[in-house]
Amino acid sequence: MTEVVYYDILVADFFTVLNGVEFLSKKAFIGVYGCQMNIADAERMEGVLGTLGYERIGEMQDADLILLNTCCVRETAEDKVYGKIGEIKHIKQKNPQLIFGITGCMAQKEGEALIKRAPHIDFVLGTGRVAELGNVVKQLEDEQVHHFVDTTMDDAVEAASRMPVEREGTLSAWVPIMYGCNNFCTYCIVPYVRGRERSRRPEEILAEVRDAAAKGFKEVTLLGQNVNSYGNDREDGMSFAELLTEVDKVEGIERVRYMTSHPKDLSDAVIEAVKNGKHICEHFHLPVQYGTDHLLHRMNRKYTVAQYKALVERIREAVPNASITTDLIVGFPGETDEDFQGMLDFLREVRYDAAYTFIFSRRSGTPAADMPDQIPDELKKERLHKLMDVQNEISLSINEKLVGSEAEVLVEGPSRTDESVWTGHTRTSKIVLWPYTGKEQPGELRRVSITQAQTWLLKGTLAE
Repeated sequence: MTEVVYYDILVADFFTVLNGVEFLSKKAFIGVYGCQMNIADAERMEGVLGTLGYERIGEMQDADLILLNTCCVRETAEDKVYGKIGEIKHIKQKNPQLIFGITGCMAQKEGEALIKRAPHIDFVLGTGRVAELGNVVKQLEDEQVHHFVDTTMDDAVEAASRMPVEREGTLSAWVPIMYGCNNFCTYCIVPYVRGRERSRRPEEILAEVRDAAAKGFKEVTLLGQNVNSYGNDREDGMSFAELLTEVDKVEGIERVRYMTSHPKDLSDAVIEAVKNGKHICEHFHLPVQYGTDHLLHRMNRKYTVAQYKALVERIREAVPNASITTDLIVGFPGETDEDFQGMLDFLREVRYDAAYTFIFSRRSGTPAADMPDQIPDELKKERLHKLMDVQNEISLSINEKLVGSEAEVLVEGPSRTDESVWTGHTRTSKIVLWPYTGKEQPGELRRVSITQAQTWLLKGTLAE
């Protein structure tokens, strides 16, 4: 799981000319909630809307079309969407011609119930019906339909290759390689809203990577709910390790990343691909979720603590300089004091570079939502803070060992808070800040001498 984030980008208005007549372009606001896969889906939605004459803007009040691409992994994500739906009701009262649609995982989960709850929603498209966006918007523009709902679990794999992509940024490109999940972890709604695992054809993935490289993107991240299962559903499919190796060969791409990995499916071949790759980053995001067999079994994670530790040992033996990060859930039903202490002991032994920590969120439709022995909210919060304290101490200790070394950084540009300080990521996915010298440019690979370590980032100076 990844942190819920909200993205919007301001694009200047411009005029288009059609048959000698000048029109003000139509404006679309796209709000994105959830994971990187939702960002990638939104880039395709923006591409489709562009073919209809829409330009993306950053203010809902000025939009002719508002699209919310939603997440339902955690309750907080849904709460944010419902809050935004309420805001949009007032905007639509002032502008009845506004087209308002919901897409993504929450659309798949709730379907027609969304329109019953908020009749000012014009359309709801599930995760497998993204390719229908253009047709639906055109019908609403022509007033051929009033409300439209489609949550049929169509094949998003084919849609991914048919839809144009309007990528955000200029350096890093998201490239979906598969959709869905077969694992059915007891806390997770994803298999129910994304369907079973379906892999894209390797030639289509490689064509998309080459296109990104031709447009100047220096980094690609291959996306899937479980990338290690890539190709298992296709008789003619290559393995994920083989795909990584092929992507590594694409001229112009300097960094290759991927997410997310399920530990039970990470093969030695993938570890070797990272070890031997030229551009494949030495970063393994390996979500463990918990550190005791008791909770792993209740979560249906399909591996034991011993098996997971053995995998970490193989990674560190093969790629000693690799960073390893993880996801952790506290407050899962049945979590005892002994379990939590086991989790802390596990953290101190494995020593992750970083961990993304979450409080268990009950999701209706998942087995964990109805499990006995639910944990009180206050205890969840208390355990989360203790967990974060332990992990932060470990992260700082690991980063402090990098002081005095040099790191290759992909230059991204000014930091968010200070234009005189620039930022970039190492191959091991660590954030680095340094004083801008005027010599570096976004997209360059530069070496930075690390002079200071913090829990979540490194600071340094540009090396000559």
